[in-house]
Amino acid sequence: MTQTDDIAYDSILVLLSISLFILGIVLIIIICRKKPQKPDQKQLELPAKFCASSYQLTDIDAATDGFNPRRIVGKGRLGTVFAAISPSGELVAVKRIHPRLVLSNAGFGFDSIIKTLSLAQHPNVVPIIGYSQAPGERIIVMEFVGMVNLDFYLHENSDGASLLDWNRRLRVAAGVARGIEYLHQGMAPNIVHGALKASNILLDVKFVAKLCDYGLSFLAPKEMTGLVGHVDDEYWAEKGGGACKESDVYGFGVVLLELLTGRRSEQGLLVRWALPLIKAKRFSELLDPRLVIPSDIKPLLRLAKVASACVGNYRKDRPSISQVASILNNLEIEVCH
Repeated sequence: MTQTDDIAYDSILVLLSISLFILGIVLIIIICRKKPQKPDQKQLELPAKFCASSYQLTDIDAATDGFNPRRIVGKGRLGTVFAAISPSGELVAVKRIHPRLVLSNAGFGFDSIIKTLSLAQHPNVVPIIGYSQAPGERIIVMEFVGMVNLDFYLHENSDGASLLDWNRRLRVAAGVARGIEYLHQGMAPNIVHGALKASNILLDVKFVAKLCDYGLSFLAPKEMTGLVGHVDDEYWAEKGGGACKESDVYGFGVVLLELLTGRRSEQGLLVRWALPLIKAKRFSELLDPRLVIPSDIKPLLRLAKVASACVGNYRKDRPSISQVASILNNLEIEVCH
């Protein structure tokens, strides 16, 4: 190899080394620029979830005309609901928790719980807009859906049966199941309703079912009034009792039985009356006599079997609400579309 060849060979090695060095620097810069975002950095592309606003009690007082009895649109085991006008001119529902429940939960983190519950945003869940607290007062402000709940349509309105035909009842059942599934699976932390019953299912003008009073069982965990017949026997157990996902599934099963039979659940008698009829397939005796039995009864039979599975088993053997919702969604598609 000549001297000229040696020089050319050395020059090529030098250029190659410089090129590799520059390439290495470029790769390092690219890697640094693509450094993963830290968990505490804001994800601008993700929409922020709504959180309940805190209201002064004076604002709530003004919105309800001093809690005027004429503004009352509902009463329940937890409190009294008033129709109110928010400062922005919006019609809202104001739930005033019973004073005795306020006193028994004085040290509880009411505001933090309500803020967590207000993150629930779903077509079958009534949104919580805000809250207020003061000595002896606990207030929850919700979207105003209407004054009519499922219990009223099924058991108190003389035209309720005709307004709630079988198709609408099936839509209500599927909607409620989706709402519970969202609370159980779609929220973090998961939310247990705790008092799932017909009076806590509101129907809007299009008969879309919306759950209210979810997650509020902490206010009256062992109060039997308004719950007997809507929760399982295990709810009252000293050990391992109370509200849970499985007790919500039981309550939903009771709601299904009310939709099927048109009967109100009182002291657990509805379950004891209906289960033997479902087992014996005596559906002409089971179904609401105010409605004509449809020519294709199979969807109602499947609904009855779902209800039986929800209320006829111990907690560990009940279906999950996701399993139930899947069945009812398919039924709704088959029958109502």
